[in-house]
Amino acid sequence: MKKRALITGITGQDGSYLAEFLLDQGYEVIGLMRRSASSNLERITHIQDRLTLVSGDIGDQVSLMNVLRDYRPHEVYNLAAQTFVGASWSQATLTGETTALGVTRMLDAIRLVDPEIRFYQASSSEMFGRARTVPQNEETEFYPRSPYGVAKVYGHWITVNYRESYGIHASSGILFNHESPRRGLEFVTRKVTNAVARIKFGQQTELRIGSLEPKRDWGFAGDYVKVMWQMVQQEAPGDFVIATGRTHSVRELCEFAFGLADLNYEEFVVTDPAFIRPAEVDLLVGDSAKAQEVLGWKPTVDFHELIEMMVHADLKAVQAQGH
Repeated sequence: MKKRALITGITGQDGSYLAEFLLDQGYEVIGLMRRSASSNLERITHIQDRLTLVSGDIGDQVSLMNVLRDYRPHEVYNLAAQTFVGASWSQATLTGETTALGVTRMLDAIRLVDPEIRFYQASSSEMFGRARTVPQNEETEFYPRSPYGVAKVYGHWITVNYRESYGIHASSGILFNHESPRRGLEFVTRKVTNAVARIKFGQQTELRIGSLEPKRDWGFAGDYVKVMWQMVQQEAPGDFVIATGRTHSVRELCEFAFGLADLNYEEFVVTDPAFIRPAEVDLLVGDSAKAQEVLGWKPTVDFHELIEMMVHADLKAVQAQGH
């Protein structure tokens, strides 16, 4: 019998890579979509005919229960959220409704419809915020520095709570920053690589961003979705930090990305106070020793390979638009 998996947030970066991966594993893949997201299919167009896309909303528990009853998935991957940290200050309540309470609605739907369903929650390194220890692992105390980070902490702990209270096979992946050519343009990595391409082909003259000093642990999204599946396959559920263990500053990102197009970032990058967050996270770097030991996982794409992949994809896309 084919395994069935339900993915919330299937139209996003991670959802599209996870859908590809599960299809390759022989799964039947069901994607939950808000009606308003129906025009946002570019990341899954190439596999759309192999997916079952259904209407539902992480903000509406009845719709979640109906989807679980109608399609009877064996696994649920909850990737739906208001995922842009910067927007979470201006949309704090919405962020809480989707990124925090949305997790509870899905877990409660699973409890009521079929508690045998295995559940994956997309937790985030932003939960660590002003990290108390370096690097961060599963035992590191949370200190979120944005409404997004706060909402993710709630989603994380409610997952632990349902696992311990109801025996649901519920795991959380505390994923550090993971990027790809499919990353949204509002995220700093893609904002930089897209600007490199646009500047190279004369469509843009400068790049305005916030501080160049924050450091992040950046990996490749394609590597990170595989480990979501690995967690769900374990006999016992658990929480895992997923990271490369290496850190790079936004300045390094700019210098390397512009250099790939034979450009000097200092001539084009402008620090704009409008993009500086009310509370910044200065340094995040993860220790994924547990995932490596228990799951046998390790990243295959390093920072420079990742940024090269993204710059080349954007150069190709911008060049194609010009013809």
